[in-house]
Amino acid sequence: MVQLFDDERLDYLLNDEHMQIIQSPTAFAFSLDAVLLANFANVPAKRGSILDLCTGNGVIPLLLSKRTRANITGVEIQERIYQMAARNIELNGLDAQLDIVHGDLKEMQPVLGQSCFDVVTCNPPYFKTPSVTEHNHNEFLTIARHEVYCTLEDVVKACKLHVRPGGKVAMVHRPGRLVDIMELFRKYNVEPKRMRLVYPKRGKEANMLLVEGVRDGKADLKILPPLYIYENDGSYTKEAEGIIYGK
Repeated sequence: MVQLFDDERLDYLLNDEHMQIIQSPTAFAFSLDAVLLANFANVPAKRGSILDLCTGNGVIPLLLSKRTRANITGVEIQERIYQMAARNIELNGLDAQLDIVHGDLKEMQPVLGQSCFDVVTCNPPYFKTPSVTEHNHNEFLTIARHEVYCTLEDVVKACKLHVRPGGKVAMVHRPGRLVDIMELFRKYNVEPKRMRLVYPKRGKEANMLLVEGVRDGKADLKILPPLYIYENDGSYTKEAEGIIYGK
């Protein structure tokens, strides 16, 4: 049994009673965007290597391990959250498939090499932060949500650096950054190939964006059907329920 610290708790990973995850309401707890990205990303079924940047407590590597036998590496800059991710791997007996690296995604080339991964995924900080006064009072949440240690350009540049030619880059973000994402993808030779907008419910504005590109790919963007999360009565739509709970 792994040790828990401070306000950490053990949760089941969605509907899987065989997989648990260490979470903390003040340091890091995964949300729907990570689940949607893990479902959206195209990953090899049996062989290959996957890199997850801004991995947090390792939720995306854990979710992807249910879809693939490929080796998965996560990178996390915050020491405490990195330790949570490392214990999550140990907790679920996935040491042979999953690995977590503590460090800055801008400085991973000496550690991870260049053009080595078939797929790179990332759930990056969403918000630009013009001034310190706009930061969250919780430092862990500030770093996770705001571009404190890395900008969107840093993230895309790192994705391009580590994915192999022809490899895929998948990201979840906010629709308001769509133009920035597309411009940066092309700047770093990651051609957008698939995009899906996520809506809380019909009649509402999209609040999440899923996008996947191919390094050195040819122009051919496919806009997938919208994904609605809730019905008008507050229950999950059938598609969202299937993604979240595997039903």
